[in-house]
Amino acid sequence: MSHRNARLTVHGRRLLVQRVDAGRPVAHVAAEMGISRATGYKWVKRWRDEGEAGLADRPSRPRTTPHRTEPAIEVRVCELRRERKLGPARIGPVLGLPTSTVHRILTRHGLNRLAWMDRPTGTVIRRYERDRPGELVHIDIKKLGNIPDGGGHRVMDRQAGEANRQATTPARSPSGTPKIGYSFIHTAVDDHSRLAYSEILGDERKETAVAFWQRAQAFYTGHGITVERVLTDNGSCYKSHAWRDALTAAGITHKRTRPYRPQTNGKVERFNRTLLDEWAYLKPYASNTERTEAFAPFLHAYNYHRCHTALGGQPPISRVNNPAGQYT
Repeated sequence: MSHRNARLTVHGRRLLVQRVDAGRPVAHVAAEMGISRATGYKWVKRWRDEGEAGLADRPSRPRTTPHRTEPAIEVRVCELRRERKLGPARIGPVLGLPTSTVHRILTRHGLNRLAWMDRPTGTVIRRYERDRPGELVHIDIKKLGNIPDGGGHRVMDRQAGEANRQATTPARSPSGTPKIGYSFIHTAVDDHSRLAYSEILGDERKETAVAFWQRAQAFYTGHGITVERVLTDNGSCYKSHAWRDALTAAGITHKRTRPYRPQTNGKVERFNRTLLDEWAYLKPYASNTERTEAFAPFLHAYNYHRCHTALGGQPPISRVNNPAGQYT
């Protein structure tokens, strides 16, 4: 790309060679365009040798780098990064390299940001995105503890929160601890558009999961999305015959992630993180009912208004076929 003060862009270079090709002297044309005679001759020569392709920008990287760090040392830098998660300031003294050199090596191999790496294995996370809505839908279940009436320990101190817990839940476990129970957030996220459908349900049994998916599929159908494949983890409800039969009847392929590899189901795992930050733990709720009532506004904002960096700052609905403006 030409820098902002460049005298010639690709269009300017094309204009230069057109004027010279018409028979005008290179020196005269160069003066008119505010460039040196040598620059004018350079672009004319490239155009005569390579044609239109010769007018394109070229990288400023040198053809050879004699003083580049030896490959064996680069391998050692990458090993320290992957195995010990060290930064340039700590790798440099270990190998006797300047910090700036270590940083360039890490950048060259895509290891300069820990967020781009899988922490347990140290491998660079390979990100992917399907080409169209419905090609792949990620599904997962997030388990959250219920909130006692009056609030738990996030609202008040632990002693008062425990009192609210005991007053709200007469049922007790064999150990005598009050059973406040859990909420199970079932979620489906489209891989291409990130359009999400989510419900707060009472359990994660196979019947519940199948019923949820049927409602989720109707939601996507209503947005003009035909689901082709579904990706889940290895939860027992997703291994059931009821789940298999429901997807087979709809002509949907079911894929499961490898064990202990939640990164594969990353779109819905990222939604779960957003759900915790922007809904579940957004503020201290005084009851489970209050938190539940805040869920629908959060989900609407996520789909229709929240900016997603992976979508160029646009909400998920922007990637859904919406000719009539029905969902804006």
